[in-house]
Amino acid sequence: MTSKTGFVCDESYFWHQTGNGALNIRSGGWVQADIHAENPESKRRVKNLLERSNFMDELQQIKPRHATHEEVALNHSKDYINRVQELSDAGGGDAGEHAIVGPESYEIALNSTGGVLASVDAVMEGKVQNAYALVRPPGHHAEPNEGMGFCLFNNVTIAAKYARKKYGLKRILILDWDVHHGNGTETAFEHDSDVLFISIHQENIFPKNRGDVAFTGKEDGEGYNINIELPAGTGDEGYLYAFDRLIEPIIKQFEPELIFISAGQDASRFDPIGRMLLTAEGYFQMSKRIKNLAEKHSNGRLIACHEGGYSTAYVPFCTLRVIEGLCGKRSQVEDPFNQGFHEGPIYPHQKEAVHRAMKVQSTYWNLKSIKRV
Repeated sequence: MTSKTGFVCDESYFWHQTGNGALNIRSGGWVQADIHAENPESKRRVKNLLERSNFMDELQQIKPRHATHEEVALNHSKDYINRVQELSDAGGGDAGEHAIVGPESYEIALNSTGGVLASVDAVMEGKVQNAYALVRPPGHHAEPNEGMGFCLFNNVTIAAKYARKKYGLKRILILDWDVHHGNGTETAFEHDSDVLFISIHQENIFPKNRGDVAFTGKEDGEGYNINIELPAGTGDEGYLYAFDRLIEPIIKQFEPELIFISAGQDASRFDPIGRMLLTAEGYFQMSKRIKNLAEKHSNGRLIACHEGGYSTAYVPFCTLRVIEGLCGKRSQVEDPFNQGFHEGPIYPHQKEAVHRAMKVQSTYWNLKSIKRV
């Protein structure tokens, strides 16, 4: 089996237009026009850094394709798909809460989803061991009948359903480490025991009333939905503690045949709309751990799909570290933003947040004893 890491990107992804805005909202009224948080630069600069550092040479290019209407309909209603197309053809509009459609966004979104589907085929057919899909627009907030949170079509969800249908997979893992809860992905699989969904996110951020630790799925899917709500200010040690005590033990018991990461690099210490403190090195450690689990349980089959991340300066370095973790190789690039910052320890209230999730999930999974701090 090849050990090469695949890479998906396309110039069209940078042409999806979100217009003028300020942070996560449109400009207007008292909000002076600025650059919208979900603009092309955070992702374009990932590609630029890969090329400038020559680390792109370590990656095997995967050409994206347009997802078909039928493939997108694996997760979204036909009425919603048609609405996105109509808005796009009319020059733009809103497909849901903070879900901006610009001119040609429909075609670009199909290409974004298709990039992840092309990654699935490349991984499942053994052309690459794993892959990173630098796609845009993102997807994990998109619900079956509406967009949300900058997301139009739910790329990872469609890809998981596609992989299950085409390759007959019975156990698929989706790990979502975006700072925001992956509500759309949760909705898609909340009744499903074939897909284990784990979302580790900042508590009480977005969307409202989603991502509660107590929600574990419904009916056949009960126990296969895991929400880990971490307090604002959690850094590398807190995330890795959750990996040690909760995420990795559950994945080992589930033994997935294919792993997806909803890779949002907006839990970084410099993100403008998150309040977490992950460093680029923290992202490397998480990526490396999931790669090791994939090698043990899923024949190395792992696909990371880019979601959020809004620090145009820091997202490229965090994403490079994720890709390094997938490759098992280090680049020559040092983290220029790590000077003068001290990575603090994990604090008791952060451990308690992990312990709350462990208490909920201990009904379904064999976890180590939970000790109070």
